[in-house]
Amino acid sequence: MVLLTLTNVTKAFGLNTILKDVSLTLKEGQRMGLVGVNGSGKSTLFKIIAGEMPSDSGTVSLVRGTKVGLITQQADITSDLTVAEELSRVFDPLKAMEARLRDLEVRMSHADSENGEFDILSREYTRLTERFEREGGYEWPSRIPGVLAGLGFSKERQTQPANLLSGGEKTRLCLARMLLIQPDLLMLDEPTNHLDLNATEWLEDTLRKYKGTIMVISHDRYFLNSVCDCMAELSMTHLTQYAGNYDAFSKQRQANLERQLKEYTLQQKEIARQQAIIERFRMYNTERSIRTAENRERQLEKMTLVDKPVDEKRVRFYFDAKRRTGDDVLMVNDLSKAFDGRTLFHNFNLHLRAGDRVAIIGPNGVGKTTLLRLLVGELHPDTGSVRYGANVDIGYYDQHQAGLTPSKTVMDELWDAFPRMEPDEVRKILALFLFVGDEVFQTIDTLSGGERGRVAIAKLMLRRDNVLLLDEPTNHLDMDSREVLEGALDGFGGTILTVSHDRYFINRVANRVIEMRPDGTTEYLGNYDDYLEHKRLNEAVQEADQSPTRTRTQLDKERRAQRQKKESAKALANRVKQIEAEIEQAEEDLKALEDAMADPATYQSPEKAAGIAKEHTKAKERLDQLYEAWTEAASDAETT
Repeated sequence: MVLLTLTNVTKAFGLNTILKDVSLTLKEGQRMGLVGVNGSGKSTLFKIIAGEMPSDSGTVSLVRGTKVGLITQQADITSDLTVAEELSRVFDPLKAMEARLRDLEVRMSHADSENGEFDILSREYTRLTERFEREGGYEWPSRIPGVLAGLGFSKERQTQPANLLSGGEKTRLCLARMLLIQPDLLMLDEPTNHLDLNATEWLEDTLRKYKGTIMVISHDRYFLNSVCDCMAELSMTHLTQYAGNYDAFSKQRQANLERQLKEYTLQQKEIARQQAIIERFRMYNTERSIRTAENRERQLEKMTLVDKPVDEKRVRFYFDAKRRTGDDVLMVNDLSKAFDGRTLFHNFNLHLRAGDRVAIIGPNGVGKTTLLRLLVGELHPDTGSVRYGANVDIGYYDQHQAGLTPSKTVMDELWDAFPRMEPDEVRKILALFLFVGDEVFQTIDTLSGGERGRVAIAKLMLRRDNVLLLDEPTNHLDMDSREVLEGALDGFGGTILTVSHDRYFINRVANRVIEMRPDGTTEYLGNYDDYLEHKRLNEAVQEADQSPTRTRTQLDKERRAQRQKKESAKALANRVKQIEAEIEQAEEDLKALEDAMADPATYQSPEKAAGIAKEHTKAKERLDQLYEAWTEAASDAETT
């Protein structure tokens, strides 16, 4: 059954039309993802559906009696109740029902059965008991801690006043409250903001099991793939619906654009052909030819024109490096850091080699951003050492954009950082990041989070560093910008170390994943999906170890199978590909050194000749090591 219908909904703010003739249908039980560039009107549409904002025209129809729950990105909680008490208010009707049941029990114990009073009370008690059970009267006390734990609230945090929570925690608390209310239509605006990976995975699982209907705005493509069974896109004031999750939508949208472009191109060719024929008929200048020309003109006027497909503006940028690093890029040994007596992490070790692409994941508060700040020298470790290899140029993306000056214009922010550039060169670069015309004279403090992110990425691109340390680089970016960033990083020839909650981004960029936990770290080969596969296999082995029905021989076989499957076929294939690229580069380096050794001019300087000979020996050793690594990885890939 159709739960929600929108028909020709239009909304404008002044002269700026946000939504125009938007129509949509949503059936009961569907899970729809709503996407579009920042500022396309997604949140406005949600408020119109929820009745919090009127439309200028059009209709919004909901099945009678439908309960709608909307969670926005801003939460205003002023209650001095504790977090758990604030959530328990959701169940005030059940509490009142329970109090009525207790009152009925007392009255029934003193009722006179002869005058029928007991029967009347008993019938009411039976009806109320059935309703109490049906609405979860016995389960609600256990639901509150379950939801709070799933969304990352510690036991200590649950007993603190709700009005002392941070903005992100208040948003999570509103989300928890709405999950407990369970409206028929649950509308979520960026629900994964302020959630770490564990909480996001818990929310995905909860929404997949949700009995009602869901609409969700999100830039988290992995989340949309996991939760949604249909999509809608707001683009250029219009809305288009698609079947399937985000990946299916992405393919359908591209196919639609290509089909529409083909139809438009063919029609334009036909129009041009007809106009040429009309011109020829007019040139004859006979009565008959003029009538024919006029008939063809009338046919052209009646033609239904195909709109030229217009895709939203997309940023366009790339990364390259001004020089190459040595093989060893970064060595971190036994690093630890604590604040106010609280240890964030200890004994952290990392070895980055040229071309590595490492993603660091972990719960909020474990010290991921702190780690990056230690690596770039903004903080000093309590113990351990950080050592960089030869020719390393560090480019750091700070998720808070602390390197931007709020009072500067966008133009000056870039020009002051690169004063040798000509003004028109600066403007061309900014145009790549969608700052055109007078927009380059906006001050940084007036920009949105996504716009500030684009300025920071523009500065990072111009630096041409060979090692990129990225702290949540996709935060505040719309989906198209995220995909462009991923493509730019995919073509980058340097080394990448990134902290990210964006699992789709990690899948595209990383070939190693490091999981940080309060009790230590674990490294996994491959991207995020490979990491999940490793975790599942490890959990399966642990369950097998704890199972009393397994014999020792069976456990040994399972452990052997676990070792063989430790690296998935995809991860091993990626590793083989990476090593092959390193071998190709190492062979080029060795050939260059051999050419230098064959040049008589080299030996005019004994020191230079000795240095080249030493580098040649190292290059041969490095190449031998790479061939051994390739043989091992290729063999493992064949047997997996």
